[in-house]
Amino acid sequence: MTEQRVAVIGCGVWGRNIVRNFYNLNVLDTVCDIDEENLKKVTEQYEGVKVTKDFHDIINNKEITGVCVVTPSHTHYKMVKAMLEAGKNVYVEKPISTVAAEARDLSKLAHEKGLVLMVGHLLLYHPAVNRLKMLIEEGALGDIVYAQSDRLNVNYFKNDRSVMWDLAPHDVSMVSYVTGKEPVKVISAVGCSSDRNDIMDITHISIQFEDGVVGQISDSWITPKKHVQLLVRGTKATAILDDTLPENKLVIFDNFIKDNKQNIKLDYLEIEPLKLECQHFISCCSTGKQARSDGDNGFMVTQILEEAEKLMLGDKVKNLDKVDYALSRTKR
Repeated sequence: MTEQRVAVIGCGVWGRNIVRNFYNLNVLDTVCDIDEENLKKVTEQYEGVKVTKDFHDIINNKEITGVCVVTPSHTHYKMVKAMLEAGKNVYVEKPISTVAAEARDLSKLAHEKGLVLMVGHLLLYHPAVNRLKMLIEEGALGDIVYAQSDRLNVNYFKNDRSVMWDLAPHDVSMVSYVTGKEPVKVISAVGCSSDRNDIMDITHISIQFEDGVVGQISDSWITPKKHVQLLVRGTKATAILDDTLPENKLVIFDNFIKDNKQNIKLDYLEIEPLKLECQHFISCCSTGKQARSDGDNGFMVTQILEEAEKLMLGDKVKNLDKVDYALSRTKR
Protein backbone atom coordinates (compact mmCIF):
# COMPACT_ATOMS: atom_id res chain seq x y z
CA MET A 1 0.00 0.00 0.00
CA THR A 2 1.25 3.49 -0.90
CA GLU A 3 2.27 5.64 2.06
CA GLN A 4 -0.24 8.41 2.59
CA ARG A 5 0.51 11.98 3.63
CA VAL A 6 -2.49 14.11 4.56
CA ALA A 7 -3.00 17.87 4.84
CA VAL A 8 -5.87 19.53 6.71
CA ILE A 9 -7.23 22.88 5.53
CA GLY A 10 -9.11 24.60 8.33
CA CYS A 11 -8.19 24.18 11.98
CA GLY A 12 -11.17 25.66 13.80
CA VAL A 13 -13.28 23.93 16.45
CA TRP A 14 -14.03 20.80 14.39
CA GLY A 15 -10.87 20.92 12.31
CA ARG A 16 -8.81 20.43 15.49
CA ASN A 17 -10.48 17.06 16.04
CA ILE A 18 -9.58 15.98 12.52
CA VAL A 19 -6.01 17.21 12.93
CA ARG A 20 -5.71 15.18 16.15
CA ASN A 21 -6.96 12.00 14.51
CA PHE A 22 -4.77 12.18 11.41
CA TYR A 23 -1.75 12.98 13.62
CA ASN A 24 -2.46 9.95 15.81
CA LEU A 25 -2.76 7.84 12.65
CA ASN A 26 0.77 9.00 11.68
CA VAL A 27 -0.20 10.52 8.33
CA LEU A 28 -0.51 14.26 9.08
CA ASP A 29 1.92 16.35 7.03
CA THR A 30 0.60 19.92 6.93
CA VAL A 31 -2.11 22.08 8.47
CA CYS A 32 -3.37 25.19 6.67
CA ASP A 33 -5.36 27.98 8.30
CA ILE A 34 -5.62 31.76 7.94
CA ASP A 35 -5.60 32.24 11.73
CA GLU A 36 -2.10 32.59 13.22
CA GLU A 37 -3.34 31.53 16.66
CA ASN A 38 -4.74 28.27 15.29
CA LEU A 39 -1.44 27.48 13.57
CA LYS A 40 0.49 28.30 16.74
CA LYS A 41 -1.54 25.71 18.65
CA VAL A 42 -0.76 23.11 15.99
CA THR A 43 3.01 23.68 16.21
CA GLU A 44 2.86 23.53 20.01
CA GLN A 45 0.86 20.30 20.15
CA TYR A 46 2.05 18.30 17.13
CA GLU A 47 5.77 17.95 16.69
CA GLY A 48 7.01 17.82 13.10
CA VAL A 49 3.75 18.96 11.48
CA LYS A 50 4.21 21.78 8.97
CA VAL A 51 1.88 24.79 8.98
CA THR A 52 0.97 27.34 6.32
CA LYS A 53 -1.51 30.11 5.63
CA ASP A 54 -1.43 29.49 1.87
CA PHE A 55 -3.31 26.45 0.49
CA HIS A 56 -1.18 26.64 -2.66
CA ASP A 57 1.66 25.18 -0.56
CA ILE A 58 -0.47 22.04 -0.31
CA ILE A 59 -1.28 22.00 -4.02
CA ASN A 60 2.41 22.29 -4.88
CA ASN A 61 3.58 19.62 -2.43
CA LYS A 62 3.84 16.38 -4.42
CA GLU A 63 4.26 14.31 -1.23
CA ILE A 64 0.75 15.17 -0.01
CA THR A 65 -1.64 12.54 -1.35
CA GLY A 66 -4.82 13.47 0.52
CA VAL A 67 -6.42 16.70 1.68
CA CYS A 68 -9.12 17.21 4.29
CA VAL A 69 -11.15 20.39 3.73
CA VAL A 70 -12.73 21.76 6.94
CA THR A 71 -13.59 25.28 5.80
CA PRO A 72 -17.00 27.04 5.74
CA SER A 73 -19.48 25.19 3.51
CA HIS A 74 -19.80 27.99 0.95
CA THR A 75 -16.04 27.68 0.23
CA HIS A 76 -16.09 23.90 -0.34
CA TYR A 77 -16.71 23.90 -4.08
CA LYS A 78 -13.71 26.04 -5.08
CA MET A 79 -11.37 24.46 -2.54
CA VAL A 80 -12.30 20.84 -3.31
CA LYS A 81 -12.18 21.46 -7.07
CA ALA A 82 -8.70 22.98 -6.79
CA MET A 83 -7.43 19.97 -4.83
CA LEU A 84 -8.96 17.43 -7.21
CA GLU A 85 -7.52 19.25 -10.21
CA ALA A 86 -4.12 19.08 -8.49
CA GLY A 87 -4.48 15.28 -8.29
CA LYS A 88 -5.18 15.09 -4.56
CA ASN A 89 -7.67 12.74 -2.91
CA VAL A 90 -10.16 14.81 -0.91
CA TYR A 91 -12.14 14.35 2.29
CA VAL A 92 -14.49 17.32 2.71
CA GLU A 93 -16.62 18.10 5.72
CA LYS A 94 -20.37 18.07 5.21
CA PRO A 95 -22.10 19.40 3.28
CA ILE A 96 -20.03 18.85 0.15
CA SER A 97 -21.77 22.00 -1.14
CA THR A 98 -25.01 23.90 -0.62
CA VAL A 99 -25.61 23.80 -4.38
CA ALA A 100 -26.56 20.47 -5.97
CA ALA A 101 -25.02 21.32 -9.35
CA GLU A 102 -21.68 22.01 -7.65
CA ALA A 103 -21.84 18.72 -5.73
CA ARG A 104 -22.55 16.85 -8.96
CA ASP A 105 -19.62 18.54 -10.72
CA LEU A 106 -17.19 17.62 -7.92
CA SER A 107 -18.34 14.00 -7.91
CA LYS A 108 -18.00 13.82 -11.70
CA LEU A 109 -14.51 15.35 -11.57
CA ALA A 110 -13.36 12.82 -8.95
CA HIS A 111 -14.66 9.94 -11.06
CA GLU A 112 -12.97 11.28 -14.20
CA LYS A 113 -9.62 11.62 -12.44
CA GLY A 114 -9.89 8.32 -10.56
CA LEU A 115 -9.53 10.11 -7.22
CA VAL A 116 -11.15 9.53 -3.83
CA LEU A 117 -13.79 12.09 -2.90
CA MET A 118 -15.23 11.48 0.54
CA VAL A 119 -17.79 13.59 2.43
CA GLY A 120 -17.78 13.85 6.23
CA HIS A 121 -21.10 12.08 6.82
CA LEU A 122 -19.73 10.95 10.17
CA LEU A 123 -22.63 8.78 11.31
CA LEU A 124 -22.07 6.31 8.47
CA TYR A 125 -18.99 5.27 10.45
CA HIS A 126 -20.67 5.11 13.88
CA PRO A 127 -20.60 1.54 15.32
CA ALA A 128 -24.18 1.81 16.64
CA VAL A 129 -25.48 3.02 13.27
CA ASN A 130 -23.72 0.17 11.51
CA ARG A 131 -25.13 -2.36 14.00
CA LEU A 132 -28.63 -1.03 13.31
CA LYS A 133 -28.02 -1.33 9.57
CA MET A 134 -27.03 -4.97 10.04
CA LEU A 135 -30.20 -5.70 12.03
CA ILE A 136 -32.35 -4.14 9.32
CA GLU A 137 -30.59 -6.16 6.62
CA GLU A 138 -31.13 -9.33 8.69
CA GLY A 139 -34.87 -8.58 8.79
CA ALA A 140 -35.08 -7.99 12.55
CA LEU A 141 -37.52 -5.10 12.07
CA GLY A 142 -39.42 -6.53 9.11
CA ASP A 143 -40.07 -4.28 6.13
CA ILE A 144 -39.11 -0.68 6.90
CA VAL A 145 -41.98 1.80 6.72
CA TYR A 146 -40.85 4.90 8.64
CA ALA A 147 -37.78 6.64 10.05
CA GLN A 148 -37.47 9.69 12.27
CA SER A 149 -34.25 11.50 13.10
CA ASP A 150 -34.17 14.28 15.71
CA ARG A 151 -30.95 16.27 16.22
CA LEU A 152 -31.70 19.02 18.71
CA ASN A 153 -29.10 21.03 20.57
CA VAL A 154 -27.89 24.56 21.34
CA ASN A 155 -25.51 26.44 19.04
CA TYR A 156 -24.56 29.86 20.36
CA PHE A 157 -22.67 30.80 17.19
CA LYS A 158 -25.14 29.75 14.45
CA ASN A 159 -22.26 29.94 12.01
CA ASP A 160 -23.81 28.32 8.96
CA ARG A 161 -26.52 29.61 6.70
CA SER A 162 -29.13 27.45 8.52
CA VAL A 163 -29.33 24.60 11.00
CA MET A 164 -30.47 22.40 8.12
CA TRP A 165 -27.12 22.66 6.30
CA ASP A 166 -25.24 22.19 9.58
CA LEU A 167 -27.06 19.11 10.93
CA ALA A 168 -29.46 17.59 8.37
CA PRO A 169 -26.68 16.13 6.16
CA HIS A 170 -26.09 13.71 9.04
CA ASP A 171 -29.77 12.79 9.20
CA VAL A 172 -30.43 12.37 5.48
CA SER A 173 -27.28 10.33 4.90
CA MET A 174 -27.88 8.18 7.99
CA VAL A 175 -31.54 7.37 7.25
CA SER A 176 -30.69 6.46 3.66
CA TYR A 177 -27.73 4.36 4.80
CA VAL A 178 -29.44 2.29 7.52
CA THR A 179 -32.65 1.70 5.56
CA GLY A 180 -30.90 1.07 2.25
CA LYS A 181 -33.38 3.43 0.56
CA GLU A 182 -32.53 6.43 -1.61
CA PRO A 183 -34.52 9.64 -1.07
CA VAL A 184 -37.02 10.29 -3.87
CA LYS A 185 -38.47 13.71 -3.09
CA VAL A 186 -39.19 16.21 -0.34
CA ILE A 187 -42.79 15.97 0.83
CA SER A 188 -42.74 19.09 2.99
CA ALA A 189 -40.21 21.42 4.59
CA VAL A 190 -40.70 24.20 7.13
CA GLY A 191 -38.27 26.26 9.13
CA CYS A 192 -38.13 29.38 11.23
CA SER A 193 -35.64 31.73 12.81
CA SER A 194 -35.92 32.58 16.48
CA ASP A 195 -33.84 35.67 15.66
CA ARG A 196 -36.29 36.58 12.87
CA ASN A 197 -33.70 36.76 10.12
CA ASP A 198 -32.85 34.54 7.12
CA ILE A 199 -30.76 32.06 9.15
CA MET A 200 -33.19 29.33 10.22
CA ASP A 201 -32.40 27.69 13.54
CA ILE A 202 -35.30 25.20 13.57
CA THR A 203 -36.18 23.02 10.56
CA HIS A 204 -38.55 20.09 9.93
CA ILE A 205 -38.34 18.06 6.71
CA SER A 206 -40.49 15.16 5.47
CA ILE A 207 -38.88 13.01 2.78
CA GLN A 208 -40.22 10.18 0.67
CA PHE A 209 -37.65 7.41 0.26
CA GLU A 210 -37.78 4.42 -2.06
CA ASP A 211 -40.50 1.77 -1.55
CA GLY A 212 -42.81 4.23 0.18
CA VAL A 213 -40.61 4.74 3.26
CA VAL A 214 -41.23 8.12 4.86
CA GLY A 215 -38.52 9.96 6.79
CA GLN A 216 -39.06 12.84 9.21
CA ILE A 217 -36.05 14.99 10.10
CA SER A 218 -36.03 17.69 12.78
CA ASP A 219 -33.00 19.84 13.58
CA SER A 220 -32.54 22.66 16.06
CA TRP A 221 -29.89 25.09 17.27
CA ILE A 222 -32.04 26.41 20.14
CA THR A 223 -32.91 23.34 22.26
CA PRO A 224 -31.32 23.68 25.74
CA LYS A 225 -31.63 19.95 26.49
CA LYS A 226 -29.74 17.90 23.93
CA HIS A 227 -31.84 15.31 22.10
CA VAL A 228 -30.22 13.07 19.46
CA GLN A 229 -32.35 10.10 18.50
CA LEU A 230 -33.07 7.92 15.48
CA LEU A 231 -36.26 5.84 15.32
CA VAL A 232 -36.76 3.25 12.58
CA ARG A 233 -40.08 1.39 12.40
CA GLY A 234 -40.58 -1.84 10.51
CA THR A 235 -43.58 -4.11 10.12
CA LYS A 236 -42.36 -6.33 13.01
CA ALA A 237 -40.38 -4.11 15.37
CA THR A 238 -39.14 -0.58 16.04
CA ALA A 239 -35.55 0.42 16.79
CA ILE A 240 -34.51 3.47 18.77
CA LEU A 241 -30.89 4.63 18.71
CA ASP A 242 -30.18 7.30 21.35
CA ASP A 243 -26.61 8.54 21.06
CA THR A 244 -26.86 10.68 24.21
CA LEU A 245 -27.06 7.62 26.48
CA PRO A 246 -23.88 6.20 28.05
CA GLU A 247 -25.17 2.63 27.58
CA ASN A 248 -28.10 0.78 25.96
CA LYS A 249 -27.88 3.16 23.03
CA LEU A 250 -29.71 0.79 20.67
CA VAL A 251 -32.97 -0.87 21.73
CA ILE A 252 -35.43 -2.96 19.69
CA PHE A 253 -39.14 -2.87 20.65
CA ASP A 254 -41.68 -5.49 19.54
CA ASN A 255 -44.53 -3.74 17.70
CA PHE A 256 -47.21 -6.06 19.08
CA ILE A 257 -46.16 -7.13 22.60
CA LYS A 258 -46.05 -4.45 25.30
CA ASP A 259 -42.77 -4.06 27.21
CA ASN A 260 -41.04 -6.62 24.99
CA LYS A 261 -37.72 -4.99 24.17
CA GLN A 262 -34.14 -6.05 23.50
CA ASN A 263 -30.99 -4.11 24.28
CA ILE A 264 -28.51 -4.65 21.46
CA LYS A 265 -24.92 -5.23 22.51
CA LEU A 266 -22.56 -2.96 20.62
CA ASP A 267 -19.00 -4.12 20.08
CA TYR A 268 -16.11 -1.66 19.89
CA LEU A 269 -18.31 1.32 20.75
CA GLU A 270 -15.37 2.88 22.58
CA ILE A 271 -13.73 3.64 19.23
CA GLU A 272 -14.29 7.26 18.22
CA PRO A 273 -16.41 7.38 15.03
CA LEU A 274 -14.21 10.20 13.70
CA LYS A 275 -11.16 7.96 14.01
CA LEU A 276 -12.97 5.28 12.01
CA GLU A 277 -13.89 7.87 9.37
CA CYS A 278 -10.29 9.10 9.09
CA GLN A 279 -9.04 5.51 8.86
CA HIS A 280 -11.56 4.85 6.08
CA PHE A 281 -10.24 7.82 4.09
CA ILE A 282 -6.65 6.61 4.42
CA SER A 283 -7.68 3.10 3.38
CA CYS A 284 -9.57 4.39 0.33
CA CYS A 285 -6.58 6.52 -0.71
CA SER A 286 -4.29 3.49 -0.41
CA THR A 287 -6.52 1.02 -2.24
CA GLY A 288 -8.46 3.27 -4.62
CA LYS A 289 -11.73 1.94 -3.20
CA GLN A 290 -14.84 4.10 -3.35
CA ALA A 291 -15.58 5.80 -0.03
CA ARG A 292 -18.71 4.81 1.88
CA SER A 293 -19.73 8.48 1.92
CA ASP A 294 -18.46 9.34 -1.56
CA GLY A 295 -19.19 12.28 -3.82
CA ASP A 296 -22.34 10.64 -5.17
CA ASN A 297 -23.59 10.30 -1.60
CA GLY A 298 -22.78 13.96 -1.00
CA PHE A 299 -24.65 14.98 -4.15
CA MET A 300 -27.71 12.97 -3.08
CA VAL A 301 -27.83 14.75 0.26
CA THR A 302 -27.25 18.21 -1.22
CA GLN A 303 -29.94 17.69 -3.86
CA ILE A 304 -32.56 16.83 -1.21
CA LEU A 305 -31.59 19.70 1.11
CA GLU A 306 -31.54 22.20 -1.74
CA GLU A 307 -35.08 21.13 -2.62
CA ALA A 308 -36.13 21.44 1.03
CA GLU A 309 -34.63 24.92 1.33
CA LYS A 310 -36.57 26.14 -1.71
CA LEU A 311 -39.80 24.91 -0.11
CA MET A 312 -38.93 26.59 3.18
CA LEU A 313 -37.84 29.96 1.85
CA GLY A 314 -39.72 30.45 -1.42
CA ASP A 315 -38.70 33.81 -2.89
CA LYS A 316 -36.27 34.41 -0.02
CA VAL A 317 -33.85 31.90 -1.58
CA LYS A 318 -32.38 34.78 -3.59
CA ASN A 319 -31.17 36.34 -0.31
CA LEU A 320 -28.92 33.39 0.50
CA ASP A 321 -25.89 34.82 -1.28
CA LYS A 322 -26.03 37.74 1.14
CA VAL A 323 -26.11 35.34 4.09
CA ASP A 324 -23.09 33.44 2.75
CA TYR A 325 -21.19 36.68 2.17
CA ALA A 326 -21.81 37.78 5.76
CA LEU A 327 -20.68 34.39 7.07
CA SER A 328 -17.52 34.46 4.97
CA ARG A 329 -16.43 37.50 6.96
CA THR A 330 -17.10 36.00 10.38
CA LYS A 331 -16.79 32.21 10.30
CA ARG A 332 -13.70 30.26 11.30
